[in-house]
Amino acid sequence: MSNVPPAAPNGVTAPPRVLTVAGSDSGGGAGIQADLKTMLALGVHGMSVITAVTAQNSVGVQGYWELPAEAVRAQYRSVVDDIGVQAVKTGMLASAELVQTVAELFADVAAPVVVDPVGVSKHGDALLAGSAVSVLRDRLLPVATVATPNLHEVTQLTGITVTGEGGMPDAARALRDLGPDWALIKGGHLHGDAADLLLGPDGEQHWFRAPRYDNRHTHGTGCTLASAIASHLALGLAVPDAVAAAKAYVTGAIAGGFALGAGIGPVDHGWRLRGPDAARGPLPG
Repeated sequence: MSNVPPAAPNGVTAPPRVLTVAGSDSGGGAGIQADLKTMLALGVHGMSVITAVTAQNSVGVQGYWELPAEAVRAQYRSVVDDIGVQAVKTGMLASAELVQTVAELFADVAAPVVVDPVGVSKHGDALLAGSAVSVLRDRLLPVATVATPNLHEVTQLTGITVTGEGGMPDAARALRDLGPDWALIKGGHLHGDAADLLLGPDGEQHWFRAPRYDNRHTHGTGCTLASAIASHLALGLAVPDAVAAAKAYVTGAIAGGFALGAGIGPVDHGWRLRGPDAARGPLPG
């Protein structure tokens, strides 16, 4: 698998290539759709391995259907063996079998791996079978470069319940003990500023803070952040710099989140493409 982007006959060099292994969100706010929008916005070539199809809209997930393991394996091999990747990220993996399959596929990948251990949707709908949690913990996290759980997923994986910023370092250490090189604990569900903690291989801590916007339309934030981290890693940034850049991008996307349907709308993946006079008003950046 080559990490050098191929050059076309006209001399144009392909952008860095990032692969998402995740579920499809029919409403377009999260999952594969959010991943590919993020990758396009950040200047990388996005590719996909679809693990499951959801019937999903602004009010919840009405159902999901996972793909067979052989379909996931075939998609992955098709992309990686021909095109190559410079970063990969995971989202919804649904079942223990699919988590195991993806862990095996990642065992020999040379590119950085961002694992977003998706457990539930923004609306509280389960997206990971209970039997898959231990497989994710034991098989997938050890091959991760960065793991990006929210506080619910931290509890699911480590048994630690975080109720304030003071509990985030212990949670990050417990997560790192499960094998990822870097642990990013997302504190978005706490009160106050949106604070995330990144813990590195040598125990160094990096805090990332952003103002909390009065905007309920935040569907897709976790997928978007993980995809942005993977994109910036593919662009050559070190992990702390990639997380900082991703945090800035997703903060702007949250500020630009908009209403769709009767429930929670998506973040705006294209916020940087809009000027200060855009219809939805000024955006940060």
